[in-house]
Order: sequence, then structure tokens, then C-alpha cells
Amino acid sequence: MAPNLTYIFVTKQLAEHPDYFAPDGSEIRLLPWVRGGGFAHCQLPVGKTSQTVVHRNVEEIWYCLSGEGEIWRQFGEAELINGLHPGVSITIPTGASFQFRNTGSQPLCILIATMPPWPGKEEAVPVDNHWTIDT
Repeated sequence: MAPNLTYIFVTKQLAEHPDYFAPDGSEIRLLPWVRGGGFAHCQLPVGKTSQTVVHRNVEEIWYCLSGEGEIWRQFGEAELINGLHPGVSITIPTGASFQFRNTGSQPLCILIATMPPWPGKEEAVPVDNHWTIDT
């Protein structure tokens, strides 16, 4: 019997609407994943700032697709703010606090690789914000 190729070779179109809102407040559209990691498309609307969170178990690599913004990251005593714009990639190690914001005039869109695959909303733990967020 031939294997079911739907589960071997996954193909997925980016969804028009978010699959869910991340614990930090950004819009998440799920992309394919494998045992070792997964992809997601993240969008932060114009003028928005995310909730600061820390991940319990996963680490991430981000690649900015469009828009303009900033990300703040802190790990222990190390702290850094970087600009986010098309072509910039950053890492978020497990246990680092981070917050990002859209400083541009269009949605901030980021491709996120998560290793291991995202386990669910309990993974991101809210912590004190670096920047003020609108409520």
C-alpha cells in the first residue's frame, strides 16, 4: 500500500485570517511543521506593541518580511534593542524575555521558526513590559 503523501509532503497556503492570537498579542498564521521545528507567519498591526513574554522550552529564529519595528531582548544581564525591517533576522533563546513593536505605517510581518514545534499557549509566560502597551 502506498503511503498517504498528504502527511509526508505538507503544502499550505498562508491563511487570510489568523489561526490564533499569540500570548504576546500578535496575529499568528500557522505554516507547516516537522518533528524538529515549525514555521509560523506573525503579523503585528500598525501602532501595536506586544506583551513581553519569556518562552519556557522553545527557541526561535525570526526573519522580517515586511514593515518596520523594534525588538527588545533580555537574557540575564544582557539586554539589546534591534530594528526590525525586511531582511533582518534575529534569535530568541529559551528563557529570554522579549517584546516587539510596530513603528511603521504597514503591518510588521515576520517569519518565525520555532524549535521544537510550538507546544501551545502555555509556552509563553507574560512578564513585566519593557515598553508601555495600549490596553
